[in-house]
Amino acid sequence: MILVVGAGFAGAVIARQLAENGYRVKVIDQRNHLAGNCYTKRDHQTNIMEHKYGPHIFHTNDIKIWQYVNQFTEMLPYTHRVKGTTGGRVYSLPINLHTINQFFNTTMGPVAAKKFIASKNNMLPYSPVNFENKTKSLIGEELYEAFFQIYTEKQWGISASLLDASLIKRLPLRFNYDDNYYSHRYQGIPKYGYTVLIESILKHENIEIELDRKFDRNLMGKYDHTFYSGSLDEYFNYSLGQLPYRTLKFERFVGKDDFQGCSVMNYCDAVKPYTRITEFKHLTPWEEHDETIYIKEFSKPCEGDDIPYYPMIFSSDLCQLKEYRALAELEKNTSFIGRLGTYRYLDMDTTISESLNVVAKFLKINELEA
Repeated sequence: MILVVGAGFAGAVIARQLAENGYRVKVIDQRNHLAGNCYTKRDHQTNIMEHKYGPHIFHTNDIKIWQYVNQFTEMLPYTHRVKGTTGGRVYSLPINLHTINQFFNTTMGPVAAKKFIASKNNMLPYSPVNFENKTKSLIGEELYEAFFQIYTEKQWGISASLLDASLIKRLPLRFNYDDNYYSHRYQGIPKYGYTVLIESILKHENIEIELDRKFDRNLMGKYDHTFYSGSLDEYFNYSLGQLPYRTLKFERFVGKDDFQGCSVMNYCDAVKPYTRITEFKHLTPWEEHDETIYIKEFSKPCEGDDIPYYPMIFSSDLCQLKEYRALAELEKNTSFIGRLGTYRYLDMDTTISESLNVVAKFLKINELEA
């Protein structure tokens, strides 16, 4: 029998693949619900589908991953359009031709805008060795200070100059009027929410689920193999110290009508202490609601019983992480999976893809050993 720790995407996909290949699987999760940070639930008062741990939009270029999730639920098309408030004005994000023209009070076309931004980049005297310098080299100082400097520092709690330049890969710059936040071919949200999707993946006669069950390494002796998606440092009882994470705190509000007119509004300057507001009714545009629910999102250091969200591998000494990964390599009959188990930021489609690959490798090894 196999033990799977965690009932988010990583654990659910691995459990399902193992079950379909004849293995009996026990899935445990320390929370009282499935789906991990993707957990969604309908509010009884308003009937609005809430994303309890912040908005999750499924997006991928991989047709196989898109087909995989569509086996288990109905995915409805959804285009994520994010707005940003800075300097007392609202702009379109990610930065596109409309944002540039609005910000600089111009009416440039794509060619003129490219030259305009390039002229600002050419004035920069430094090499792009960190997030701050890299971003400035792409969009110039004014746009950086307006949209990224304060927002990034609110999100990560440190100066943007200390962040790794690789983070800018998630912040595209467009010289057209495309305001689709993601550029992936396949985008959508499960019609009935992510919890129903995970429930469907885990619905198999060979899978047993136990919620409100905290992982204990003593459990592992009862199982042939463990797939662990909890925190890497917690697995080793923090023997090398705690790895740094950022976590999120939410303030929830219920109101009438429409609060902000879009699903997500980023607050890019220091006027507001929160990073963004999510209004859930706009994440299900196929539904109609007279009331509304929105949350203000605050980023903070992960402490005590906080839920870890974002690994800070680019702002800390990597020696500690390398030592934990070395310990993980020595563990027998244990696979470390998912965002927490591998200490990486992973989108949902990448999590699914890697989980399928982990199971395929496991099945191949066990077939050879049989």
